[in-house]
Amino acid sequence: MNNPFMARAIELAIRNVREGGGPFGAVVVREQRIISEGVNRVTFTNDPTAHAEMMAIREACRKLDRFELSGCEIYCSCEPCPMCFGGVYWARLDRVYFGCAAIDAANAGFDDSFIYSEITAPLSQRQIPLIQMERDAALEAFRAWENSPNKTPY
Repeated sequence: MNNPFMARAIELAIRNVREGGGPFGAVVVREQRIISEGVNRVTFTNDPTAHAEMMAIREACRKLDRFELSGCEIYCSCEPCPMCFGGVYWARLDRVYFGCAAIDAANAGFDDSFIYSEITAPLSQRQIPLIQMERDAALEAFRAWENSPNKTPY
């Protein structure tokens, strides 16, 4: 294996399986140094958002004391799922490297293709109904944001 960061992500994934977790590992890298590592902790923590990428992103943000990771890259043992893909964009990572493809994950029982199809489906046709209500009242939060002198833009 040529890339030490991908090697570490894969090593983390394999070790996590041996410890009873999911087969996913990720590392966030900045200036050719590992800033953080993450493994899938979903079943250990009963947290469906505790994917390897999310864990690595959270830890990198904590260590760097900032909410965005521009100037950093992430190495993942597998192509990020829709949630982690969103996390990558919200974190503003510069680049994503991945080992296995989404189809490899699907073949191993981690199929997220239905989420991609749900995202593109009209709200009225999604399996989990999305029902808008109290919009006028909810808009007050955005008005408060717009008028706040203490906001941190992101």
